[in-house]
Parts: sequence; structure tokens; C-alpha cells
Amino acid sequence: MANENRNTQAHVLHPRTVERLVSGTATSDGAGVKLTRVLHGAMQKRLDPFLMLDAFGSDDPDDYIAGFPDHPHRGFETITYMIAGRMKHQDSAGNAGLLENGGVQWMTAGRGVIHSEIPQQEEGVMEGFQLWLNLPGRDKMQAPWYRDFAAGDLPRFAADGATAVVIAGESHGVIGAVTRETTAPLYLDLHLDAGARFAQALPPGHNAFVYVYRGEVTISGRDVPTGRMAILANDPEADGVVLEAREGARLLLVAGRPLGESIAQYGPFVMNTEEEIRQAVKDYREGRLA
Repeated sequence: MANENRNTQAHVLHPRTVERLVSGTATSDGAGVKLTRVLHGAMQKRLDPFLMLDAFGSDDPDDYIAGFPDHPHRGFETITYMIAGRMKHQDSAGNAGLLENGGVQWMTAGRGVIHSEIPQQEEGVMEGFQLWLNLPGRDKMQAPWYRDFAAGDLPRFAADGATAVVIAGESHGVIGAVTRETTAPLYLDLHLDAGARFAQALPPGHNAFVYVYRGEVTISGRDVPTGRMAILANDPEADGVVLEAREGARLLLVAGRPLGESIAQYGPFVMNTEEEIRQAVKDYREGRLA
């Protein structure tokens, strides 16, 4: 799926700047899995339609071996991207599978699903990301949906010292594994060689951020080191972002059209009103989730 003839240095005449850098917060979730919460509740309005980004990575089994036993979701989508290790998952809708190196699981919780994510290794590195994407109010009670994508199923291209895995959206004419009309998410995993420059067109009204997980990149003169999220400024004159790497770097570039709707959240339930949250909790307690 690679195409060496693409020009990754075109398309952007007025690049976005960095509004601010964010350091993730060390925490744990599930049955004690250690992770870094990069995007959390306080940033949900600013980075609408994205609700959360967790980065997890360790070579100590005690940090991840217990995994994420059965837990519910309603009202949003989860995108799990594994870059090392294996994670077994199954849910109350009858889906099951094994997410391996480089694979993506895209799950639409919709009106409700209960699932588990359990590591399938007892030693070695376990590393990946989970991104939460909000659903518009009219779609929050839709039927759950799920799909696994192996690494070889994900569209990608390489040119000018840059390799892009297109998980969602479109980049340089390559359509991602998943598209969504309402939120129009863009989700790229970018690997940049030393000296590489990558430009990505972005609609000015979309919220966007970059998370660097290896090396360092420069965005409009601002250095973004490993483990930092750069929130990209919303500028009506800007038409995209330009990323430059003096040394090799790896990063996620995420953008989407904001919903502009109210957000009510209680743990794994994300709705528009507190009344809807109370109903979600009641449905879960009374066994009415899918």
C-alpha cells in the first residue's frame, strides 16, 4: 500500500501554530493498567469531538497484565491502536478477536455494549493508544458496531522520508480505514526520518492536536518533545499543519469537526444531558445494555 511518488511537502500555504503543549497525567484504569491520560475531561470542549486519549506502554507485565475486565460504554466510539503486544477482546454483542502489533479496533458503543480487553502475553512490551470519539446526539442510541483491522489492512503511504498510516480520514489522496461524515475524523500515525517534512491539509474549523511518542518534531518553530501533546491553534486563515523532524520521530496527528453539543459524562457513559446519563446507569444496572 506504499506509494513512493507522493509529495508530502505540498498543500499547506498557511500552517497552524501551536496553541499550547500538554503533558499527560500518569494514572491507571481497568484492573490497574498503568497509562498516561493525554487528553482528559478538561480539554473535551477545546478538542471536541475528541473525549480522551490514553497512551500505554511498558515492558513490565505488572503494569498491564490484569487488563481491562468487563466494562460498559454508551454514546461514543473507541479507537484502540496497538503498536506492540497483543490484546484479546470480546463484547456483549458477540464480537471477539485478537488485536496484534500495528492493528486497530474501532468500536461504536452506540446505545450500549459491555466488553473486555485482556493482554495475551506475559512478558515483553505492551504499547498502544486508545482514543475516544464522541457521537452526535442523534446517533448515541444507534446499534453498536465493531471492526478489527490488522496492520496489513490499514491504508498507508511513504514518501520524502515520511510514512503515514491512515487510520481515519484522508491524507494525500489515501482514504483511511474508517470515515465518519459528521465528525470527519483524521487519525494518522506518522513516522518521520531525520530531516523529513510532512504537510497535512486541515479545514480551519476542525480542532486538531499532535501527540509525539518518539523523538521530537517542530511545528511552526515550536519544538514538541516526546510525551507531549501540541494543541494546534484554530486560525481561520490556516489551511493545515507542517511537521518537521531534525531527528527521527513518531507521532499521532488527530483532527475532527467539532459537534458543538453539550457533553454529560459519567465514567464510560457520554451523553448530552444528565437525565440521559441517569438512564444509562439505570439501563446498565438492570442489564439492558447490549
